[in-house]
Formats: sequence, C-alpha cells, structure tokens
Amino acid sequence: MSVLNDFKVNLFLLIGIPGLEHAHIWFSIPICLMYLVAIMGNCTILFIIKTEPLLHEPMYYFLTMLAVSDTGLSLSSLPTMLRIFLFNVMGISPDACFAQEFFIHGFTLMESSVLLIMPLDRFLAIYNPLRYSSILTSNRVAKMGLISAIRSILLVLPFPFTLRRLKYCQKNLLSHSYCLHQDTMKLACSDNKTNVIYGFFVALCTMLDLALIVLSYVLILKTILSIASLAERLKALNTCVFHICAVLTFYVPIITLAAMHRFAKHKSLLVVILIADMFLLVLSLMNPIVYCVKT
Repeated sequence: MSVLNDFKVNLFLLIGIPGLEHAHIWFSIPICLMYLVAIMGNCTILFIIKTEPLLHEPMYYFLTMLAVSDTGLSLSSLPTMLRIFLFNVMGISPDACFAQEFFIHGFTLMESSVLLIMPLDRFLAIYNPLRYSSILTSNRVAKMGLISAIRSILLVLPFPFTLRRLKYCQKNLLSHSYCLHQDTMKLACSDNKTNVIYGFFVALCTMLDLALIVLSYVLILKTILSIASLAERLKALNTCVFHICAVLTFYVPIITLAAMHRFAKHKSLLVVILIADMFLLVLSLMNPIVYCVKT
C-alpha cells in the first residue's frame, strides 16, 4: 500500500465513448465537420463585422466577443478530441491537461460574462433608444469587454496551480474527452478541499451571471409591456430572440450536467460523456449559425 501511495501518475487518460472505441473513427467525421463549421462560422462573423462599417455598433461588438470566446473554446478542446476519435490516443501529460482546463474554463467564463452584458445592450436600446448611442460608446464597450476578459482570467488562474500542487497516485482515468477542473481534482490522493471550495465559488459566479441575465429580462419585459403599440412590442421582443437562444444553448447543458452529477444516483456514464462533448461542440456551432443568419 505504501508503494502504491508513493507511485506518481505521469500521464492522465482521457475517455472517448465507452463501449464504442472501435467506432471512434466514424464519430470523428461528424466531430471534424462540427469543429470546421464552428471555427469557419465564428471567423466569418469576425470578418463581416470588421469589414462592414454599418455593423460597427455595440450589439455587434458584443457579438465579436461571443465569437472570440466560441473560437477559443473550439480550439481549446480540438486537440484532445481529434487525438481520441481519429487516432485513439488517450494519454495527456498533467501539465498539458492543466493548461487545457485553464483555457476551457477561461473561455467558458468569458462567454458567460458576454451573455450577461448583451441584455444590458438590449435593455438600453428598448428603454432609452434616443440616448442609446451616447451611453454605449465604443470606448465603453471596449472597457466592458476588457473587464470581462480580466474577470475570466483571474477567476480561473488559480485552477492549474492548485491542481499541480495535488498528488496523483493511483487513479489516472478522466471522465471526459478533455480536461476539466472538477474531473481532474477527483483523481488526487491528497487533500483537495481547497480545490472543491474554490471550484464551487467559480460555479456560483457562473450561476450569478445567469440570475442577473434573468433579472435583466424581467426589466426588459417590463419595459416592453409599457409600450403602447403591439407592433413595437413584437419588434422589441424580436431583437432579444437570438440572445435568448444563445443563453439556453449555453446554460441548459451546464445545469443538466451539474444536476446529473449531483442528484442522479444511477446516471449513465455514456449519457454524461455525450452531453459534455456536445456542450462544447453544439455551443460553438449554434451561435455562428444563429448569428450569421441575423448578421
């Protein structure tokens, strides 16, 4: 037992789809296509907004931030996903794993922050359209984007350092096709209480973003109902539809996974893995499709 406890894990093993390892090469085809569409779609949004002067306004600046975070999420998970499904290579070094989870969590928090800022844009446009341009200037939008990025980096910066100080002795099999903080810390054979507490704090920050988004839409709905014309009400609601789709695409898988991990006693590992994989793939895929149509 002493020898086992002193054994240091030098390689983590990621997981593909349990029981279907022989079919990984077939799964790689739709996965590659989804990554290609996601990256090309987000790059198209960035290119159109940059080259079209009519789109140089706050709503599209926020959309640029969303496209950047989606692209970052795709590129962060792409290496391990393709290695697993194309070449059946499951191993990843601890340092590479910690770096990957830093970028995945960082871009996830950045997306949550941008989704929180976007209802503010819609609220100002509906509540006070005459002063909208003077309130949300390009300079203020840039500052909001910078604050969101700094917030995301500072929140996830402790993750790789706290994970690295842990000892990994016997277990080295992770539960997903990419590295996540909550998944990696469970493999530690030393005390991970600090990781648990801080991970819970970061999760609360994400849920706080969701609560503020809901509050924003309560205020938006209250403002819309005060508009006398039915046509104007529908027009105002229509400007929020795309953002609501983005919010649902982002938060529903997160809440579903959290509920399954917390409350499901006999959860299927296959279902959990598929939801986790689809979270990053569908999230990065749907936003470009929805917003490319709008743009």
